[in-house]
Amino acid sequence: MVSGLLAEGYLPEVVAFLALCLALLAEVLHARRSRRLAHLAFGPGGRPAFWARGAGFLRAASIGAVAWGLSVLLLLEPRGFDSAGTDLSNEGDYEHVMLVLDVSPSMRLVDAGPSGEQSRMQRARDLVDSFFARVPLERYRVSVVAFYNGAKPVVIDTADLEVVRNILGDLPMHYAWKSGQTRLFDGLEAAAEIAKPWNPGSTTLLVISDGDTVPASGMPRLPASIKSTLIIGVGDSRVGKFIDGRQSRQDVPTLRQVAARLQGTFHNGNDKHLASTLIAGAVGAGEESAFERLTRREYALIAAFLGALMLALLPLCLHHFGSGWRPGTSPGGALRWLPRRAASLHTPARALSVGSTRRAPARTP
Repeated sequence: MVSGLLAEGYLPEVVAFLALCLALLAEVLHARRSRRLAHLAFGPGGRPAFWARGAGFLRAASIGAVAWGLSVLLLLEPRGFDSAGTDLSNEGDYEHVMLVLDVSPSMRLVDAGPSGEQSRMQRARDLVDSFFARVPLERYRVSVVAFYNGAKPVVIDTADLEVVRNILGDLPMHYAWKSGQTRLFDGLEAAAEIAKPWNPGSTTLLVISDGDTVPASGMPRLPASIKSTLIIGVGDSRVGKFIDGRQSRQDVPTLRQVAARLQGTFHNGNDKHLASTLIAGAVGAGEESAFERLTRREYALIAAFLGALMLALLPLCLHHFGSGWRPGTSPGGALRWLPRRAASLHTPARALSVGSTRRAPARTP
């Protein structure tokens, strides 16, 4: 049975159980040998304080906790970090942010932002910065798919936010395609193909576009790895700008319809940044508590710390609060606690009169 547990990776549990059993056995033997001295330690009653009666079990449990925590830490693989401080030990545990970015020439028109003095791409960069400023990036990897007259993956699973910022800068990526109509659904199809092999519910889809020339049909089907979709519109939705012989502006109704068909959320980011509640709902930041994010390593550290703390504080607590008997605090106090027969056998008659107003009778020659 023990060999089977060891083969399944339960060595820390076996070590902790053995340490607990040995500590309990030692406590039982110690209690049997100390029972004869109970009156000297705890007074005439021979019993300690109520809480101190479980000190042996507390000490044994603390030894077991320390043994389990140290065994787990000894067997766990050490964490590795790169030069940027990124944890490399759990490369398969991170989540994904898939950014589908419109890089068509209309995204370079200057009519975005609260004052209307930013280009649509610059406004998209501000929104992405605001998004990542409130997301724990150590838990995420970012992928970017650019689309115009087609779609191309730019970067996949990067932990460097500066790479994403460079893509959202003045990089003229629209030259990678021939001139034509913007095809948003091509970007969604490329993103769905990349995210298909990822874990279910591990990806947040973020789409930024001005909604220019979005088709009314041909919506791609998203894989199970996409847990939430956020459509962000940029550009003035009331007054458009002329480009390529037509007027271009943010098509709010179309983008809202795309978000509804994808079962996602639409946000007009031309004037306002993303709300914290919207980001939390998109990435699922509020669904998992701090205790649910603890791993076996953290539990081992907590067990080792609490066990060592209990072993260090228990002797002090027993010394100061383990018994209400305080011998020697008053004249003759120790003698008053002794049984009468023991005092008469082991104490001279003159010593028994200490603390009493009655004098011993004089001895005749």
